[in-house]
Amino acid sequence: MTDVLSNDSTSSGADADGVRPAKKTPWHLAGNFAPIFEESHFDGLEVTGSIPPELNGLYVRNGANPKSGKSPHWFFGNGMLHGVRLHDGKADWYRNRYVHTPLLDDPTTPMMRANGTIDREASAANTHVICHAGRILTLEEGHFPWEVGADLETVGAHTFDGKLNTAMTAHPKVCPETGEMLFFGYGFLPPYVTYHRVNAAGELVQSTEISVKGPTMMHDFNATRNHVIFMDLPIVFDLEMAMQGSMPYVWSDEYGARLGVMPRNGSDADVRWFDIEPGYVFHPMNAFERHGRNGLEIVIDVGRFRTMWRKGSNEFDSYAMLHRWVIDMHAGVVREEPLDDRPAEFARVADDVVGLPNRYGYMTATRPPDRNALFSNELLKYDMTNGSCVAHPFGQGRIPGEGVFAAAEGSAGSASAGSASANGAKRAEDDGWVMTYVYDQATDRSDLVILDASDFSAAPVATIKLPRRVPFGFHGSWVNASQHVGLQ
Repeated sequence: MTDVLSNDSTSSGADADGVRPAKKTPWHLAGNFAPIFEESHFDGLEVTGSIPPELNGLYVRNGANPKSGKSPHWFFGNGMLHGVRLHDGKADWYRNRYVHTPLLDDPTTPMMRANGTIDREASAANTHVICHAGRILTLEEGHFPWEVGADLETVGAHTFDGKLNTAMTAHPKVCPETGEMLFFGYGFLPPYVTYHRVNAAGELVQSTEISVKGPTMMHDFNATRNHVIFMDLPIVFDLEMAMQGSMPYVWSDEYGARLGVMPRNGSDADVRWFDIEPGYVFHPMNAFERHGRNGLEIVIDVGRFRTMWRKGSNEFDSYAMLHRWVIDMHAGVVREEPLDDRPAEFARVADDVVGLPNRYGYMTATRPPDRNALFSNELLKYDMTNGSCVAHPFGQGRIPGEGVFAAAEGSAGSASAGSASANGAKRAEDDGWVMTYVYDQATDRSDLVILDASDFSAAPVATIKLPRRVPFGFHGSWVNASQHVGLQ
């Protein structure tokens, strides 16, 4: 990759709330975007408030953290995991670890081998981290997943016993009813998109090529009880940009935008395509099926950008806002409507309602596009039944990341628990907690903050003091102890 920066600020400092500084250093390497370089371990963390004793597991988040201190784009840095182990009302430890892939050891590792094939192990592994079938997987959409242990030490690339031969998205969907993991891979060479289905035991049981119009950047997709929905949107691969070492995707006015609906165990011939207004979506909140006025409807709530990357991939032309698509399967049309005019991203729901009707969704507030900044100081909780929204402000200079819903072991909201508690009683969808790392500009450190999801605007139930700052990153998960043998 071409070195396109002057790295004169690789530590935190002014503008750490996400404001882009007027220096030579790119915004994604300055302030609290700047990488840290030490892998560390701290035991017995200080806690303000009380950690719910029902929380037994690991909160872990991934993010781009270039080992060299240099990166031409926020999305390109080496993956670094930040984890906090909770057990018996205590914060046992904090650890941060690089995902040790070939790209970490040798940043010049080429993606393309000399024989023209793609090296799917040469991953940054920097975007997400999930747990499925007893494995913790770190994800980055151009390569294979990489497995790590409950101590965040790297195990190795995971290819589902050699059956996976494409990239894997950073945003698979785990069905709370069947335990299946549904995902896809995309690339700049045909086949541009391939759909995969993994059973609850972690075995890859289906791989299906999906026909799209070209090399689209498909960051995420949608799943319901019976269908998957692909988003074929107008951010497309640009070879010239790739040769220059920059982010090789750009907005196309000619490409168009559409949604493709396919049965979860279907084939390319089963996909029905529906045209929509051009825009881009990194992250849906959720999708589900319902009976509408003409029969089956598929509802998809997303953080939608009106346009993106017209001026280059380091600039955003608009900010994401909550938006709804309703696919009328009988009429063959899509109804579209904005749901909120507040800029927000990183949408999440409780694990046990993924693909099912949800009442609540959580997003991270961002800045309006006329502000030279990225992040705000609030998390948002949406009530999708009445359209209301409750904010949790963290205070001046305290900036949260993605909010992750965490349910108690064996309760609703746990991916392994279904929708009932251990004694069979139905639990409320927001009976649990929302967790996030919060950067404090005044102290140049971060906290893990735990909110009561059912009393979202109230003071945090617990704030876990970390001995260092956690740079702004991407996505994370709450891993219940029952999901991984290393936490038991």
